[in-house]
Amino acid sequence: MKNQKRIKNRSFFFLISFLFLTSFLSIKTLKKVNTQDIRISGSELFSQNDVIKNTSLNFPIRLIFVETNLLEKELKQNLSLKNVSVNRALFPFGLKVHINSRIPIAYGERILNDKKILGFIDKDGIFINKQNVDGKNLNKLTIKVFGWKEKFKKILSEIFVAIENYELEIVKITFASDGFLTVEEKDLKTIFLGFNSNLINYQFQKINNLKNEFKKNSFSKKIDNIDLTNLDNPKIKVFKP
Repeated sequence: MKNQKRIKNRSFFFLISFLFLTSFLSIKTLKKVNTQDIRISGSELFSQNDVIKNTSLNFPIRLIFVETNLLEKELKQNLSLKNVSVNRALFPFGLKVHINSRIPIAYGERILNDKKILGFIDKDGIFINKQNVDGKNLNKLTIKVFGWKEKFKKILSEIFVAIENYELEIVKITFASDGFLTVEEKDLKTIFLGFNSNLINYQFQKINNLKNEFKKNSFSKKIDNIDLTNLDNPKIKVFKP
């Protein structure tokens, strides 16, 4: 009888504890998240206010109503982030936001509503607004990109890979308003690449071959521009003596 009584008491204790804990956690999830309840890791560049300003959620907001997927999507897009994860937390209470920033490898300029916007470009061809970039080591950037648009991301990424693979000294990449692509190489000067993005890899192979060939006889000093819009008929214009 005593054992049965102990078991009943223990079961009653666990039941009460469970109900208390469940009620406590429920109350916690209904508590509102304020600015000070947002904890950011992975980057010192962004603050709690940046998180709040760059989402459509209205803070303060009850923890249970925070749409983490929406918050992640909006922060990634609005702050030009490589990745971001948002998790609800009860202990300590609030939101845990982990940020992976993009690393700029080139200066960038885009036109939006007929206005020039200055920023940076990362290796994936993504435009980063200048306020979302860590100012360290920016003086080491040597490439400038003009005329950036969303549709040029892929081709830019391929260009950056080619630059690294061939060790080319590209200093300028320009997209005209109609999409015509021109690059400038330190030794080969202006190179017209045209509209066909499918030719990029072949064009950069050609650029690399030309640079290696011209290095042997210093011919590059005589070059005005190179036209590689038609790889079957490349054209080289030289300065007239």
